[in-house]
This record gives sequence, C-alpha cells and structure tokens, in this order.
Amino acid sequence: MNNNNSILRGPLFWNIVKYTIPIILTSVLQLLFNAADLVVVGRFCGSISVAAVGVTGSVTNLIINLFVGLSVGAGVSVAHGYGGNDDQAVHRTVHTSLPTAIVSGIILTAIGVIFSKIFLELMGTPENVIGLSTVYMRIYFCGMTFSMVYNFCASILRAVGDTRSPLIYLSVAGVVNVILNIVFVTLFDLNVAGVAIATIISQGISAVLVVRALMVRTDSCRLILSKMRFYKMQFFKIVRIGLPAGIQGSLFSISNVIIQSSINSFGDIFMSGNAAAGNIEGFVYVTINAFHQTAVNFTGQCTGAKKYKRALKSLWICLACVTVVGLINGSLVNIFGKQLLSIYITDSAEAISVGIIRLAYISLPYFLCGLMDVTTGALRGMGSSVSPMIISVLGICGLRIVWIFTVFQLEQFHTPEVLYLSYVVSWTVTFIVQLIAFFIHYKKHVKADKLYDPALDE
Repeated sequence: MNNNNSILRGPLFWNIVKYTIPIILTSVLQLLFNAADLVVVGRFCGSISVAAVGVTGSVTNLIINLFVGLSVGAGVSVAHGYGGNDDQAVHRTVHTSLPTAIVSGIILTAIGVIFSKIFLELMGTPENVIGLSTVYMRIYFCGMTFSMVYNFCASILRAVGDTRSPLIYLSVAGVVNVILNIVFVTLFDLNVAGVAIATIISQGISAVLVVRALMVRTDSCRLILSKMRFYKMQFFKIVRIGLPAGIQGSLFSISNVIIQSSINSFGDIFMSGNAAAGNIEGFVYVTINAFHQTAVNFTGQCTGAKKYKRALKSLWICLACVTVVGLINGSLVNIFGKQLLSIYITDSAEAISVGIIRLAYISLPYFLCGLMDVTTGALRGMGSSVSPMIISVLGICGLRIVWIFTVFQLEQFHTPEVLYLSYVVSWTVTFIVQLIAFFIHYKKHVKADKLYDPALDE
C-alpha cells in the first residue's frame, strides 16, 4: 500500500501547488548549472565563449532527448502502479529503470564524444566558435551517465509524490557547480572546458544522492542494487510510453537546430545575444514546464486508481496555473530584459540589443507553450504517448520547418522577429489539437474500463 495520498485525495488546487513548487525550484537549479557556465565564461572569457557554450544547447538536446524521454516512461509506469497499489509492478519498474539509465548514459557519451564536431559543422557554427564549442560538448557528454541516472531516479520519486528530495540534492550540487566554475575558469584558466568539468562533477553528486534516496525508502520504490535487472514487461512499458516522448523531444530539437542554424547566419554577435536571452527564457520555461510534470504524475496516479474525474480536474487546474505563472514571469523577464542580459554579456551592447528582441517575441507569450506542455503531459499520464508525439511533431516541428523554409526565406521577412514568431504560431496550433486529443482519449478511457466505479472520483 502506498503511504502518500496527496495526489489521490484532498484539495486538488493546494496539492498541485505544493507538489509543483519544489519542481519549479529544482528545475531552476538545473538551469543555474548552465547559467553559471554562461555567466562565468561571459565575465572572464568574453562573448565568443558565451556563444560557444550557447550554440551547443540545441544539438545537445537533440541527442539526449530520446533517452530522457525514457525517464518519462519510467515515471508514468511507477505512477500507474503506485496509484493502483501494485507493489510488484512498482518494484520491477524501479529496478529496470536504473540499468536502463546507465546503458543510456554510456551510449550518449559515445555519440557525443565522437560526433560533436560533426553536428556543430552541420549547424554552420562559425570558425571562431566551433573549436571551443567542440571542447565543451565532448567534456559535457562524458557525464551523461550521471545525468541519466539522476533523471530516471528523480522521475520515480516525483511519480510517488516526492518532489522535495530532488530539490535538496540539486541545491547541494548547484553550489558545488558554481564554486567549481569559478575555480576552474579563474584559477586554472580552463575557459569552457572548466565549466564543462564543473557540470560533470555536480551531476555526479546529484546522481549519487538521488540513488541513495531510493535505497533508503521503505515502500515498493526501495532500490536494492543487487536486484537490478531488465524486467521484460516493465521495460517494454517504459519504452512504449517513453520512446514516443523521447522521439518527440528529439524532433523538437531538430526544429530548434534548424532555427539555431538560421540564427548562426546572422553572425557571432547575434549568436551571443540569442544564447543569453535563450538562457534567461529558460527560467520562464521551467516554471511552466513544472506543471507539465505535475500533470503527468497527477493524471498518471489518478488513472492507475481509476479516478478519472480527478484526473480531469487536475488538468484544468494545471492549465489555469500555467497561464497565470507564464504571463507573470514572461512579463517580468521582458521588463527587466536589459538588466538580466547584462549579467551574461559585458562586452557587447549590440548583443544585448539582440537578446532584448528575442525576449519581447518569445517570453511574453510563453504561457502558450505551457498550455501545450500541460495538455501533452496529461495525455502521457493517462498512458497515451503516440498521439501527443504525432501531434507535437506535426504542430511544432512541421510548422516551424515550413515557416523557416517559406515565410522566413522571403527577403522582406528574413528577420529575427519573423523567425521568432514561428514559436508562437506552433505553440497555439499544437495546444488546440492536443486538447481535442485529450478529451477523445479521456472518453475512450472511461468507456473502455468496464471496472470503472464513479465512487472512486468522490
């Protein structure tokens, strides 16, 4: 029997708020890893180093998102078993997840170390940037096993209602990361290599702590290292739910790589301003994406417990919350854009101006991205992963790619502003279609469950 009923019982609004706040803070700390990288190299190494780190983001996400998606599958699988009091399914999922994470990390390290420069060349990375970018990426990918272990284990903890532990562990790792950034860059003059090494060490710390958290649990989520293996049924469920999510994330990144290539065509100053603005926007994004994770786990446990009405209510609350949070944070970032960009960039007023343009066109309507993500998360939580993948791929990747190769190619529209508008259009269209898909899936779910008992939704 599970001992955490805040997802299945009690006032939904406050339970969702209490559940989501630690996720927001945890995600902000994760972003601080990258922010610390950019701030330190920007202040001590210059805007070219900022561009070198910033340009790697889209291609890095392209490579790792496929495997990060599997951690979503692990979390949903645990949520279904935990909500339905199926201790054996939870136990087997937990002990399948960790070896899956380790193998994923090893594969990612090999891909990143071997192909980093090739990917950067395909993106048209300028000659004065690509050398530093390649160094940063190769070192960064050496820590992928730590990153995957943390993602899988944190996903499991959140699936059973524990969002505080990942926050505590990343707080410790974040402090170490910032200190090591400064030490490696200022004392050892390692430039981007120093911040990459610092990131690996901090990820290793967070991975060790989150594994230990699972090992000391007393419920069905307790991790016993000697019992780790690939349980066939649980592994295929992780893959069935997680692989489409991973493919979706990777294809998202393809569209972002194409956009980054378009950004690269404007030169290194534009790349630097765009990288800094993108990092700032990341803080807005994680505050809204936290509600995506909440939607995944609340609908996941409620589906496992057959509390479908509660799952639906959790979706509406998450949509309302993400709208308010997105509008407030997007507005604040836009208002204080110049001051925030000056933290990252100290040697180029032109780069700061470029960043301000991006913030104006993307940060203000960012709540639309939140609406899309929350609806996608609710669909995944109910066990549907293929349909949100298809919708998102067509709505996000398809629309953006078409936009770039049609509208953006016209001489009068070949501007940063028009390029950034592709985000807003794709978010809006995809959200509408995802919401329709959710209600179709929701009705089928309730109708198909012959054991459905309306009393469970009280």
